[in-house]
Amino acid sequence: MQNIYAALLLHKAGKEVNEDNLKKVVVAAGCRADESQLKSLVASLKGVDIGKELENASLVASAPVSAPAEKKKEEKPKEEKKEAAAEGLSALFG
Repeated sequence: MQNIYAALLLHKAGKEVNEDNLKKVVVAAGCRADESQLKSLVASLKGVDIGKELENASLVASAPVSAPAEKKKEEKPKEEKKEAAAEGLSALFG
């Protein structure tokens, strides 16, 4: 995870995201830099526009449209259960 944060920090600072720069940031943060992970991250970011990907990610994250609708669906069955329980109690003491 620290490698990804380092890549984001380098991108924000306008620096090139390469193995040497990533290693410097990770070590400066007090973490151990794993060479194979750094190579893998640099290879996976090759040709990726980080700024554009961040814009797309923030648009998706800022629009949780389905959450309120799901909550309303969950509340209705609970009310029905309470009514059924009340009917059962009235039959016992009725």
